[in-house]
Amino acid sequence: MEGLARSPAETTLKQHIYWEKHYYNQQRQVMADVKRVYTFGNKEAEGNGKMRELLGGKGANLAEMNLIGIPVPPGFTITTEVCSEYYAQGREKVVGLLRPEVEKAMKNIEKLTGMKFGDKEMPLLVSVRSGARASMPGMMDTILNLGMNDQAVEAVAKRTGNPRFAWDSYRRFVQMYGDVVLGMKPASKEEHDPFEELIDAQKEKRGVKNDTDLTTDDLKELVHNFKAAVKKQTGEDFPANPWDQLWGAICAVFGSWMNERAILYRKLNNIPAEWGTAVSVQAMVFGNMGDNSATGVAFSRDAATGENLFNGEYLINAQGEDVVAGIRTPQQITIEGSRRWAKAQNVSEAERRSKYPSLEEVMPAVYKELNEIQHHLEQYFKDMQDIEFTIQDGKLWMLQCRNGKRTGAAMVKIAMDMLREGLIDEKTAVLRCEPAKLDELLHPVFDKTAMKNAKVIVKGLPASPGAATGPVVFFAEDAEKMLKEKNQRAILVRIETSPEDLKGMLDAVGILTARGGMTSHAAVVARGMGKCCVSGAGELQIDYKARTIRVNGYEIKEGDWISLNGSTGEVYLGQVATQAADLSGDFGQLMELARKYSVLKVRANADTPKDAAQAFAFGAEGIGLCRTEHMFFEGDRIKAVREMILADDEAGRRVALAKLLPMQRGDFEGLFKAMQGHPVTVRLLDPPLHEFVPHFEKEQRELAKDMNVPYEKIAAKVELLAEVNPMLGHRGCRLGNTYPEITEMQTRAIIEAAMNVKKTGIPVHVEIMVPLVGNHKELRYQKNIIDQTAEKVFAERNDRLEYMVGTMIEVPRAAVTAHQIAEVAEFFSFGTNDLTQMTLGFSRDDIAKFLPIYLEKGILKNDPFQILDRNGVGQLIREAVFKGRGTRENLKCGICGEHGGEPSSVEFCHFAGLNYVSCSPFRVPIARLAAAHAALKEA
Repeated sequence: MEGLARSPAETTLKQHIYWEKHYYNQQRQVMADVKRVYTFGNKEAEGNGKMRELLGGKGANLAEMNLIGIPVPPGFTITTEVCSEYYAQGREKVVGLLRPEVEKAMKNIEKLTGMKFGDKEMPLLVSVRSGARASMPGMMDTILNLGMNDQAVEAVAKRTGNPRFAWDSYRRFVQMYGDVVLGMKPASKEEHDPFEELIDAQKEKRGVKNDTDLTTDDLKELVHNFKAAVKKQTGEDFPANPWDQLWGAICAVFGSWMNERAILYRKLNNIPAEWGTAVSVQAMVFGNMGDNSATGVAFSRDAATGENLFNGEYLINAQGEDVVAGIRTPQQITIEGSRRWAKAQNVSEAERRSKYPSLEEVMPAVYKELNEIQHHLEQYFKDMQDIEFTIQDGKLWMLQCRNGKRTGAAMVKIAMDMLREGLIDEKTAVLRCEPAKLDELLHPVFDKTAMKNAKVIVKGLPASPGAATGPVVFFAEDAEKMLKEKNQRAILVRIETSPEDLKGMLDAVGILTARGGMTSHAAVVARGMGKCCVSGAGELQIDYKARTIRVNGYEIKEGDWISLNGSTGEVYLGQVATQAADLSGDFGQLMELARKYSVLKVRANADTPKDAAQAFAFGAEGIGLCRTEHMFFEGDRIKAVREMILADDEAGRRVALAKLLPMQRGDFEGLFKAMQGHPVTVRLLDPPLHEFVPHFEKEQRELAKDMNVPYEKIAAKVELLAEVNPMLGHRGCRLGNTYPEITEMQTRAIIEAAMNVKKTGIPVHVEIMVPLVGNHKELRYQKNIIDQTAEKVFAERNDRLEYMVGTMIEVPRAAVTAHQIAEVAEFFSFGTNDLTQMTLGFSRDDIAKFLPIYLEKGILKNDPFQILDRNGVGQLIREAVFKGRGTRENLKCGICGEHGGEPSSVEFCHFAGLNYVSCSPFRVPIARLAAAHAALKEA
């Protein structure tokens, strides 16, 4: 057990707890010799790709790309530790600490570019970008063209001979800086961005439709109007000094680490707040210098399907935010991708070539270099790459590379393809697949029969696969409201999404946008969430004020239902039926690898033969929890249960139980057959009896009529069964010890079912579990009843079979007296739902009233009913395993609470030395992969 106490999982947990208690409340001691800035450029770098924790993913990869000879604009990265200092010590202190290193690093960029920051003749312009160690696309802030002012714009215009480009860059800078640093935000979702309103007014004034149609004079006027708007809203002049601009931008990026969308994204992806973000400052390269310049985003493989196809999007004469925002329809990088896009959009080949040619066709030399670089990066990093690039005056520059976000289906296919290609080994393939993302593969797809009558109203781009059907909403907060108030997930329809829509995107069942391509914000974020998304459906006419969609003769109002096919891009009118996904091929091979490398077994919580068969198909190696009470609610069984409860004496109860016996026996036979010899753990009756009787007069009178007894008798019995705290009342083993005939009936049904199945030639492995034991004497009493009943059946059948008797550890006292309970129990199954409830003193039914506040204030890091509380409940489990095996060396231990399918909880169970976890059937694949991860991490 000492070895377990030092497990990697627990060490990490202790570090996190220390952080929460101490970090933000105590200022770190500042060391004068700490290096805070790392430079890169001209194939040299002070950092490297292994320094993600310090330089963030972006900074580490920029350094590594330099070192392997990739063309990257020179720059420097401010470390993630400075972000922590920023929150611990404040802006002024951090700027003072950084200033000497930043000024030195800026001189390095000046030396490599031949330009000077703040110079009036050869001004150096830079970008300022965030970069956490874990990819957080679009969640934090970026500023481009920093260093622009009234003198710099004239110098850039003179040097390039392109005044329109210079003023367009100036306009973009003021707009972006005003938004990110100066807080020029719209007052509400229904209002336009103040800068966009000014742009629209300028276009209307000039009688043009597109931003690209604005002249140099128009852009000059916009810059003037933008600055006036900043002055009016903030009361301050727009900063003209480049160094003031730089410090404002750096601090704004640090500040964005704690913006609402970044916090939500970290919560969704389990990214610790203490990691912080790095800041990368780079010399600007310009994709908006004319028709020989461009910008784009690409993937070395298809992020939606996993297909080994280089793909991506670009825009001529544009900057990076244009591609991501989806303001202009982007073009495809490859000819193949362009043709697929045209087919999806019903664009002819002739029109495609003339209006939407690929980069491969427009700039073949640049495309060839880009293709070689993406292949080199994938081979080097041994994973699918998400890359950003800019082409300035025909010269290709790489701005970023990172392991790309991908759907669950793509994750599995890419891992297995790379394994077959010899790029990675089996263990890496397993670790490359995130257990939680497997859930996406289990989502339903559209029913093929229903699809025959589905009416396509528009077609967009298949941005993130899957099937989604739901009512239309137009604003993120409405998606949140619909889920909260009606428990209904909606289709979120937007002209284009932004990072502020993140919560609504999470709560929606699917996302539909009029603008944007396969690399737009909606597409990238939806794929990361595993959310169905159709983007770029340009025919949609979305009216936010009227809350309507007009498309191809149809009008769809808020609340009307539509359906999305994220695999084809088709949008259907109304609700289309779905069916379970087909799991085979790469998924099956991954599961075999998971089985190969796992130590921990995975069982299923299943109460019916149907559930058991589904779990077995997913690879469950037994049933860890069969809740027998669930069998009582089917058909007419509830009548027999109520007859048993309402009986006046034992004789009456036995008459009713005799009716239930064949029903339960038949169910158990189905479970044993479905499991094909794997162990089946059957829990004896657990809930309090009041759950089986009606609580309203109308139903009570109907029951009295059915049973031919006075209503008053029913009402009196229901009142007698009522308890102040039923979850701690007359339930579990207390029922069996009070009414031994219940335990007798259930034991007989289990044993007879097992013997019947055994006769058919199917092996059986029976485990009978006694619930809610807190005292070893309770278990002894129940085990005597079980053993005596089993012996009677054996004598009647003149045959025998092996069975085990164990208990569910769900009472804290049972955990701390496990050495005594193990004298009787042959196995422990930890019921972590009740064990969590009793250990923390949190009611499962009432925790929602305060849990959000506890999470917000940091009192709790996670919902303890979803993610196992390692320091409390976890320690009870560890102690019970240790004490139990001290008494019974071969004691089998597992868990059967909902935590059995949650990856980090499965990892804990591995390190705690459990034999198995048990979870709902559709979480079995997730638990299997998590078990393999835990074993490989330990190795």
